[in-house]
Amino acid sequence: MMPTETQVAFAVQGEEIFGVLHVPGTIPAPGIVMCHGFTGHKAETHRLFVTAAREFCEAGMVVLRFDFRGSGDSAGEFRDMTISREIEDAQAAVRFLSNRVEVDAARIGALGLSLGGGVAACLSGREQLQALVLWAAVAHPGRQFEHRFPDFGAAGWVDMQGWGLGRAFADDTLNVHPLAEVTRHAGPVLIVHGAKDESVSPSAAQDYKDAIGERAELRYIEGSDHTFSSFPWKGEAISASRQFFVKALGAKA
Repeated sequence: MMPTETQVAFAVQGEEIFGVLHVPGTIPAPGIVMCHGFTGHKAETHRLFVTAAREFCEAGMVVLRFDFRGSGDSAGEFRDMTISREIEDAQAAVRFLSNRVEVDAARIGALGLSLGGGVAACLSGREQLQALVLWAAVAHPGRQFEHRFPDFGAAGWVDMQGWGLGRAFADDTLNVHPLAEVTRHAGPVLIVHGAKDESVSPSAAQDYKDAIGERAELRYIEGSDHTFSSFPWKGEAISASRQFFVKALGAKA
């Protein structure tokens, strides 16, 4: 059986979420949910998620990359987006993946990039995940975004370079605590961060390592920016994550 890539959909609160499901040639197999970043989408910048999903699938894992509500192809408006809503979407993605016949529901992991890393960290504390990978993950949402918040005015949202940023998002950043939630995750964690990341401080990676302890492996990619935007940086992030997932989830190519 050859690997396949299929467009899929599931719903949260009556709003449809669209994704792509990568299925390897041998099933049932472990599953991975991929959570994109702030204003990102299921392909991510320079097709980072596409490349990673295909490599993970080649290594024997079912991969679901999807658009949060209000992003990419999914229903909803970005102005209604909050971190809590994205966690809800990610939980629905885990349930969707768990119910697929191609997936061994006892072996599911998650990967998150940037704000999606904070979402994945929270997800790991709320769902029975076996493995977690954090790429340049936001650790302190309130601190990370406070400088972006203007006066929202009577409308409750503002035009942020063509994105509608809502007051609800600003308020929610103060109520979501990824570092506290990830400590409830019992499995291994791989933390990957660009050493020259100017969007999310590399110190956030160390904060995750300190919170999780011995179950976490911290890997800085020398010279790399926030999204591993060169072939060597991208290759290192994906290769390390692939090896981690194969070991942690027991994948068989």
